[in-house]
Amino acid sequence: VRLVESGGGSVQTGGSLRLSCTPSGYTHSSNCMAWFRLAPGKEREGVAGFNNADRTSYTDSAKGRFTISKDRRTKTLYLQMNSLKPEDTAMYYCAADFRRRWLPPLSPDDYNFWGQGTQVTVSS
Repeated sequence: VRLVESGGGSVQTGGSLRLSCTPSGYTHSSNCMAWFRLAPGKEREGVAGFNNADRTSYTDSAKGRFTISKDRRTKTLYLQMNSLKPEDTAMYYCAADFRRRWLPPLSPDDYNFWGQGTQVTVSS
């Protein structure tokens, strides 16, 4: 299983970015996919999750600003990020897992497959 992220970049406060995660190497959809981020000096944080029942989960700081979605045909996972803040600056990682969950978890321990990350930098 391979996950490839794209869409990161540098924006100013209040700007928007859309991250994409394209999976390959398996023929069926993973039950849960999620976005995590890692900022210098901080622990990896779950940002948003999506499962095959179309249930979503968000960390509090992402609610109302970020939207996670998935294209079922291409299995690509997206994260639309609006109203970006400097504290959103981090490396963003896509993760996937085949275990069924009522709600997509936001703990790194619940995911077995990871991408290489895409950098998001928000300047003030």
